[in-house]
Amino acid sequence: MAGRTAIITLLTLVCCGVGFALEPDEILVIANRQISTSKRISEYYCEKRNIPKKNIIYLALGHNPRETIKRDEYEKSLALPIRKRLQRRFPGEIRCLVTTYGIPVKVGSQGPMPGKGRKINELKKLLSKEKQRLDELKQDLSIDRKQMSIQTKQINQKITQMQLEIGRISGHETNASVDSELSMLLFQSYDLYRWQPNMLRGQVPGLGFKTLMVSRLDGPDYKIIKGLIDKAITAEKTGLKGNAYIDSRGIVKKDMYGYFDQSLRDLEAFIRSNTKMPVKAEQTGQLFQPGSCPQTAVYCGWYSVRKYVDAFDFVDGAVGFHIASYEAQKLRDPSSSTWCAAMLRDGITATLGAVDEPYLHSFPQPKEFFAELFRGSCLVEAYYRTKPFNSWQLVLIGDPLYKPFKNTKD
Repeated sequence: MAGRTAIITLLTLVCCGVGFALEPDEILVIANRQISTSKRISEYYCEKRNIPKKNIIYLALGHNPRETIKRDEYEKSLALPIRKRLQRRFPGEIRCLVTTYGIPVKVGSQGPMPGKGRKINELKKLLSKEKQRLDELKQDLSIDRKQMSIQTKQINQKITQMQLEIGRISGHETNASVDSELSMLLFQSYDLYRWQPNMLRGQVPGLGFKTLMVSRLDGPDYKIIKGLIDKAITAEKTGLKGNAYIDSRGIVKKDMYGYFDQSLRDLEAFIRSNTKMPVKAEQTGQLFQPGSCPQTAVYCGWYSVRKYVDAFDFVDGAVGFHIASYEAQKLRDPSSSTWCAAMLRDGITATLGAVDEPYLHSFPQPKEFFAELFRGSCLVEAYYRTKPFNSWQLVLIGDPLYKPFKNTKD
């Protein structure tokens, strides 16, 4: 009997890694019981998506919605009760968490490692010496160009390693989005410095069974948040219809910027070749101008940090994201110019962004993410199959079950 149970458990875990379609009863909704909007949204979502009401966990996180929660409070008041709730259930029974208005968006850093002050000072002294060596090397005219290049590379590698170690010990870049941290809830321990690989990316069988998918129902007010649910369900009935607007910049350099710009152009080509959705492309350093994007169903572009350009008339069910830093800050501010908050205000149904500096390579590649949606994946599966990291800065906003092209025949 014990052997049979072990086999069933193993099969369940492997199946979770493979990525079977997400079902409503595999979702746990997280509500702040001290904020009425959070409770209303949680209960409304469960009703509309046939999620059992027992799949709501009510937490006490304060009477006023906060953007940031301290690391120790996150562990005690948010992570711990959810972890206990999940441990009472069969492994893999809950695969997705939904955070709501009233749940903090960001979790703070862990602070410096205790007892490491001397180590930091030693590393800073060594770092200063290596930087001095680099300066002296650049001024040494007796060394040939090839040898200088080799030595410069070696010194720069040492400098980078020291800077990373200083950052790790000091607690720098150990902050994250709450949702991304919650993805790692079932992992016993992991390094909080910067990021952890997303084990669900690419659907490697068995590797991602501990990873939880997380999406957020949040925004400036109850009406907008409720619309994320209603507009998704409406669009699913016929399939998302409208125009695609892709804003690349014509970058051809062989670096990360060129790589992502090419992915935007690849997305444009994919939509033209595989769907009947009309596509308009902007391929210069300019952005789409105000009012220039009617009937927007799909949008992806960059850059314009924290300066939203109101170019879009979003149809019900519209999905889009803007590749830039900090765009998921101030989600609840009705006057914010960050792209996520402004697009929610203007009627988009699903988006994603960063709560802090994420570095470019943290974003899902545009072509990969939207191709998953066009092939019929739900929103949260498309996101987790294409996002590189967890325990980092990105947050997904929208109904995780939303399938924009569920009934599209193209």
